[in-house]
Amino acid sequence: MSGGMLEKTLIVIAGPTASGKTAAAIQLAKQLDTVIINADSRQFYKEMSIGTAAPTPKELQEVKHYFVHHISILNDYDVAQYEQDVLQLLKKLFLEHDQVILTGGSGLFIDAVCNGIDAMPDIDPTTRQKVEHLYQEGGLSALQQEVQRLDPEYWAIVDQKNPRRLQRALEVCFQTGKTFTSFRTKTSAPRDFNIVKYALLWDKQELNNRINRRVEIMLSQGLMDEAKRLYPYRRRNALNTVGYKELFEYFDGKCTLEEAVEQIKLNTRHYAKRQMTWLRKDQEYLWINPSMGDCITFPMVNPSADKHSCSND
Repeated sequence: MSGGMLEKTLIVIAGPTASGKTAAAIQLAKQLDTVIINADSRQFYKEMSIGTAAPTPKELQEVKHYFVHHISILNDYDVAQYEQDVLQLLKKLFLEHDQVILTGGSGLFIDAVCNGIDAMPDIDPTTRQKVEHLYQEGGLSALQQEVQRLDPEYWAIVDQKNPRRLQRALEVCFQTGKTFTSFRTKTSAPRDFNIVKYALLWDKQELNNRINRRVEIMLSQGLMDEAKRLYPYRRRNALNTVGYKELFEYFDGKCTLEEAVEQIKLNTRHYAKRQMTWLRKDQEYLWINPSMGDCITFPMVNPSADKHSCSND
């Protein structure tokens, strides 16, 4: 956590998928009369709403959100650009607010805002071609095996079904002979604001139940139709994500709908486990159990005098 006598504070609300981050952030934003910056990279894309559990139109009206549905799946957008965009936005927001909330499930994007991007080595074309050839010849499993062998620490937290993340890690491993992990998390970039971090902690079985319920709710809200609209773009990196890729397999006739739904639930649970592994590595998080009631208490945060009570509307 940042120290000193800095006047402005960035409040991070993190946690695994389906842990209730959006509701918690909205509750606190109302109490503090402030705004929310989204740090769920899947919710950046305007074509992806149901499958990403993006804030609803009602929630977006309740509190001003930034970086929700602000780009298209046809655009490339990476964590380095996100860091720059958020820091520029914070300069403006801190002119109006003493506290701003950053919430989402993408640990890499949260870390970029809080600590900066680690300096990665430049990759020469030969190494990049070598990794691309590995992927073309051996598919996703070849990338998975190599990352697991060369950098087991990164394997434990990476999205293991995301070839782009795996390729990037292998490029660094092949180029330098060192692990991708060794180039991460070393030094934090200075920030001119305080940072307070909270993470939502659920009992494992309770979280699994919440995940299963969320998948069922998504399907009832029209996830199938959303996935059908996006099917022509299934090769885009943004759509290589849980909830869509399983339904694309169903559309391709590779599994039944029931199997696809069960796979969504299973892959989401695996994703939540990796998110927890990522968060537990950061000792700055204060863990909060949101199951105690609708009104979550955030230590070290002082709500406005006239906004102490929680609103459940």
